[in-house]
Amino acid sequence: MDLSICLYPKKVIYHLFWPAQPRTKDPIPLLKVNSIYLDKFIFVMSYNGLLGSFPREIRFFIATFVVVLSIGYFTGLLFIRETESTTPLGIQENYMGNEADLEAEVMKFKKGDREMLNIVHTHILSMSMIFLLLGGLVWICRAPKKWKVLLTVEPFLSVILTFGGIYLMWLGVSWFKYIVMISGLLMTMAFVSGACLVFWQCVKAPRQ
Repeated sequence: MDLSICLYPKKVIYHLFWPAQPRTKDPIPLLKVNSIYLDKFIFVMSYNGLLGSFPREIRFFIATFVVVLSIGYFTGLLFIRETESTTPLGIQENYMGNEADLEAEVMKFKKGDREMLNIVHTHILSMSMIFLLLGGLVWICRAPKKWKVLLTVEPFLSVILTFGGIYLMWLGVSWFKYIVMISGLLMTMAFVSGACLVFWQCVKAPRQ
């Protein structure tokens, strides 16, 4: 039997081909082409809610991963708070220095070329991998598609705006400090929402 699958917008056509069989005492029905029209391709298209159908031990494994990933993410936020980079002025001083402020409690100096390139390079790569893994888990949760698109695409845009904005701010475009703060906040909100969604659907009882 030869099985071919033709994909069209909003429908799938299965074509089943059986070679013609000679007539015997126990005749085999001669079926040349049989087309079955479906609104959705069950295996490929029905990923919505797939996470809830995983065995309990697999869901426990994923939930543990999300918890550890969240601990690492929020540890980074604690580091940002320690460097006083939670305000636009603090962000600017952390990368541009504050030598001109004679009343500053902690003296900071402008970061060098190699240091800035290393910060931008490592953070873009690491954050992209974090949101790739988390986004893949979000897509197999049970949730509206529009919300999934928002939770999985927005973080990548925020990563570019945040760390690209830091580099542009360091080059002298000082107003980018506001873009950096807003995009960083949106990125954190997307991470928290995605992590909570995945964790909740891992620990709750699956639908029967």
